[in-house]
Amino acid sequence: MLRSIFRALKQEQLIFRNPTAGIQASAGVHLPLPLPSDRLAGVLDRLDGSASRLIVGLVAIHAVRAVEVARLDLADADLARRTLAVHRGEHTHTVYLDDLSTHLVADWLRERRRRWPQAANPHLIITSHSYRHPASPQLSYCALRAAFDQIGLLPRQVWADRILYEARETADPVHLVRLFGIHPNIAVKYVHAAHPDKALPRIR
Repeated sequence: MLRSIFRALKQEQLIFRNPTAGIQASAGVHLPLPLPSDRLAGVLDRLDGSASRLIVGLVAIHAVRAVEVARLDLADADLARRTLAVHRGEHTHTVYLDDLSTHLVADWLRERRRRWPQAANPHLIITSHSYRHPASPQLSYCALRAAFDQIGLLPRQVWADRILYEARETADPVHLVRLFGIHPNIAVKYVHAAHPDKALPRIR
């Protein structure tokens, strides 16, 4: 089934080679589990500050990895087109912002301009320590974790839960690849976790 997914993606020119060629499936794959609904309810309302809401929001809504959020530049956020460019090596995944995400980005940009109008650091999310640092560092892991610590969750848990939720809704690994820009075998893993008793549809 994984090979058929890769063939479908290659036909649509989403990938250019089949990395599963010659690979045999292994047993004992660890499948993700959903978070209890009460741990995610009102997550954004429990966060302090527009930067924390944007960090957690991008992970929780669009499954952008926290480390990718830290690497974002100002130029990657295009509010006019309502898009966010997430760079992954030589590939760029385009996130199409919904109303809430657009609001989160706009709120943070207003605060950023208000607090540090002369900031030299080109990264989207900066702090009082990094905004004029000569090396223009990206957001630190500690700063990232501080946002998630407010809700008692790890970035990885929130990221995984978002993909698992979408997998439950669609049961379509190709859709997960397109929406989140994840690797096809990760998409298959989450569809299996969401629908353990359902065979994947044949992809042509």
